[in-house]
Amino acid sequence: MNSIRLLVVSLLIGAMSLTSAVRAQAPTDESQLYNAWSYLLGRALIIRQENTDMREPGMNYNVIKYYNSPSSTAFVNPNFDVNYLESWIAIDDSSAVLLSVPEIKDRYYTIQLLNEWGDNITNINNRVYPNHPSGVFALITAHSNVKLPEGVVPVILPTHKAKLMGRIELKDTPEEATKLLQAVNLSVTGTPRIELPPAIPDFTNGKLPGVALFDNAEAILQSAPDYTPVAAGLQQSVRDIAQQVHASSQYRQQTDNTLTQRVIPAFMQEAHTGIATLKNNWLGGHREGRGYNGHYGTDYRMRTSLNLLGIWANSPGEAVYYLASKDSNGQSLNGNGFYRLHFPANALPETMAKAFWSIIMVSIPDYQVIPNPLKRYNFNNYSGLKKNSDGSLDIVIGPRPPKHFPESNWLPSAPDHAFAFTFRAYVPEADVAAGDRFPPVVTPVNENQF
Repeated sequence: MNSIRLLVVSLLIGAMSLTSAVRAQAPTDESQLYNAWSYLLGRALIIRQENTDMREPGMNYNVIKYYNSPSSTAFVNPNFDVNYLESWIAIDDSSAVLLSVPEIKDRYYTIQLLNEWGDNITNINNRVYPNHPSGVFALITAHSNVKLPEGVVPVILPTHKAKLMGRIELKDTPEEATKLLQAVNLSVTGTPRIELPPAIPDFTNGKLPGVALFDNAEAILQSAPDYTPVAAGLQQSVRDIAQQVHASSQYRQQTDNTLTQRVIPAFMQEAHTGIATLKNNWLGGHREGRGYNGHYGTDYRMRTSLNLLGIWANSPGEAVYYLASKDSNGQSLNGNGFYRLHFPANALPETMAKAFWSIIMVSIPDYQVIPNPLKRYNFNNYSGLKKNSDGSLDIVIGPRPPKHFPESNWLPSAPDHAFAFTFRAYVPEADVAAGDRFPPVVTPVNENQF
């Protein structure tokens, strides 16, 4: 009798083990995998940028690196209309970083702070801090025990690290902008304990990580708290998948196949066409019910998309961004072709922004400028563009100068290079901020039309 019982128990245990093995080998629900992977990628993109930044000469925590005119071409989706500065802020409860901002008049400026997931924390400027647009600001934790000097404005950071990005408009006096930039300073109170970023797999924008992204998932999640209301559920999904990936090589391979064959292509499609309003084949503006430009709410997939396409996006009151990678026929933009953007006289680009507008050509998939002999990568308010006789404006793009349009209005492209445009409206007009107005469509033209 005991032998029979032992046999039954053994069979039950074997059946349970087999069921567990089958469960472990079964592929994850694809929508769950999509959500968990795209969520974790958002943090990995910031970690990758932190690692990249720290390899740059002159970069260190709580130290400003200044980029004087012209702005560095090493930036992803750079902005050549401003002088840049950047830093990684690192603090703890017993330390603070004091940020000194000079008085800046009659030109756009902002000192932007973002958290370790890419969410915008605040902008220090005369719009967000009208009663204290300059002076000393103390960057501290919520539980800081640092005694601050009198008159210092406290700025509470949600995590122990933050990315600081400063932008000062060049206008037509870049020397003055450089002086103002150099007057922005940081100093540290105390000795903060600085945590190094967790390990992530090597990846590029053209080859995003597959299942390897889950190998160090717990450390990635623990490296920075995320305050989006949906974080808890998403993080549990990440942990569940990571555990199963670790437990079964077959499950791991099936998960990687699903990621590379379906999830990643679907995400790239969503990132380029689904994260905001698509109009005139420009992606941008504001979509009802969804966060945009640094304020994402529960829309973590938009946050990840913008971390990929244009990291360090700002808040809607500061800037509205548009991205175009296709022409009026829905074809991908390529440096072999010729294109035109036509702005009617009553809708010139300067009417879209209170501060300034800008358009820049960047490569795909890395979103960096494409070298050309003129070193001409963008146009803005101060580019000296020539208008047509009726007051309208044409911007022309192609691998050779236009024959029948002013060369001053030509953005050189590079043959066989896929590219995209980023259009920026800084301090956008109300209709632009509301998503009711977009740049004109990029129209392909025959070279002889030039």
